[in-house]
Amino acid sequence: MKTPDKLQLDFGFDIKPMDKLNPKTITKKKAQKNFVFEFMDCLSSPVIVYESPWKDDIPKDLLGKITMSRLLCLMKNEEMASITEVVAYMMPRTFEAPMHSEWVNIYTWCGLQYANMFNNSEKREDMVTAMQEIAPTELSSYEQGLLKGLRIWIYNQRRKALKVRLKNDRNKEIKLERNAQGSLFDN
Repeated sequence: MKTPDKLQLDFGFDIKPMDKLNPKTITKKKAQKNFVFEFMDCLSSPVIVYESPWKDDIPKDLLGKITMSRLLCLMKNEEMASITEVVAYMMPRTFEAPMHSEWVNIYTWCGLQYANMFNNSEKREDMVTAMQEIAPTELSSYEQGLLKGLRIWIYNQRRKALKVRLKNDRNKEIKLERNAQGSLFDN
């Protein structure tokens, strides 16, 4: 009887090559922490606006819609600021001085998107119609790149601010606990 030179055994295991494995395996606990942080980010992160004396003139109506816009972005799995946040950020800048045409197009386009999303009342139809005459129907690829960069920057800044605030709150809690414990033993 002949013996084969090579013998290949198939045990039925489907093994993926090492380069195809996902290195980011997230535990259930970490996934829950991420979800909680994402939700806190939507509900309680500060609104990032252009540093200007005009920042107090942003309409309260616009600021009130930011939470809803963030939740919509979270549902779409967009890791960027919402269009409403972009309008709120850029508004004080528009009051300061004229901007380049690309940024004017971005601002007016974002304003129109905001108006179409939130201002559905009949009395605002004239405003939306006027905005449609001014705003571009779509942005160029360069303007889209600028807008995406701005949205990511605002998103990162607001998350950094939330992390700092959470860290400061945690440090205050620890100090209060230590003070309370110390007073127990002072008597």
